[in-house]
Amino acid sequence: MRFPARFPACPGRFPPRAPRARASLFGALLVTTCASAAPTDDAYLAGYAAGMLKRELATDVAGIKVTRGVMTVPVGALSADERASVLQSLAAIPGVVAVEAVERMPDSGVSDSATPDARRINSNRASDAPVFSTGALPSGHLFKPLMADPRWAHFSAAYRNYVGRELDGNNNASVSFGETLPFYRGNVGLGSAQWETGLQAGVFSDFNLDARSSDLINSDFIASVYGSLRAGQFSAFSRVYHQSSHLGDEFLLQTRLERVNLSYEGADLRLSYELPYGLRVYGGGGGIFSKEPETIQTWSAQYGAEFRSPWRFESTALRPVAGIDIKQHEQNEWRPDVSVKAGLQLDNVMAFGRKLQFLAEYFSGYSPTGQFYREKVEYVGIGAHYHY
Repeated sequence: MRFPARFPACPGRFPPRAPRARASLFGALLVTTCASAAPTDDAYLAGYAAGMLKRELATDVAGIKVTRGVMTVPVGALSADERASVLQSLAAIPGVVAVEAVERMPDSGVSDSATPDARRINSNRASDAPVFSTGALPSGHLFKPLMADPRWAHFSAAYRNYVGRELDGNNNASVSFGETLPFYRGNVGLGSAQWETGLQAGVFSDFNLDARSSDLINSDFIASVYGSLRAGQFSAFSRVYHQSSHLGDEFLLQTRLERVNLSYEGADLRLSYELPYGLRVYGGGGGIFSKEPETIQTWSAQYGAEFRSPWRFESTALRPVAGIDIKQHEQNEWRPDVSVKAGLQLDNVMAFGRKLQFLAEYFSGYSPTGQFYREKVEYVGIGAHYHY
């Protein structure tokens, strides 16, 4: 089998002629390779988006910009229905991570490398919330992580100094492993609302640094199925989860502590609203069932506030962040457990949603560590937190 001398090849992928021994393989792969070989850089995506809107929706949107896969679209001249169609169509383009609507493009004094959060300063209306890509295994999250929640699944390592604690030492190391993994995301009707579903799982472990071998004190395991929803600046997160708690062997041998077989299933719901200039408030509650021991009370409430600065330090990707999270449990007569975290966030603009945070922290209340849920603790600490 021979190919004509002028047989078209994918630019930059294959030579114009294929050796005879590879001709069959070249022919079989040509179509699929050419389809995937199309460049997905920012300039290509911006041009493709403008052309697609004009061809398929008969809509001429000038000034579309793309920065590392995040598309910014001026929608000030569009009706509400046109906005919804445009945003959803653009979010479905391969290579687009998220689509952000603004009333108008920022002044020329703002560089193209500015992040979507920085560009949103010029227009802080609810319609400016990003529209995320849809389909299986999408990137990003409709519901942002709860920064100060001690039991939000993510990767972290922290040092904590407990005030007046004798049982397991004053100096502890705390690590967590886990993440919120969206399996599928879709749009709700013809509006800009979106939904997603997936799994959230995490392991939270504490170690006694005052012990000779830095004994493992306790590990909590949490696994859940969740669903979330976003409409403008409003978002919701609900899950059904399992939690179990396990003491470390070395810690048990050293303390002879009576172990509690703590295990239960539960369900909860959190609602969130994002205000202008990086402010966010949230609240919700939940209950547990199929619990051991049976004496644990059922209901709990959670609420808090966060600040993620829309401004970054010049010449760096760092921005100030802070959060406070308050939980109240029927088990503890509704006394508040207060968690406060503040520090700096390093943004990876090449991967939408990935953040590295360096946070100082303070906690006062009943211990979030499973086996010690009846013990009042107070600690200060510092740690690194990574969110996908």
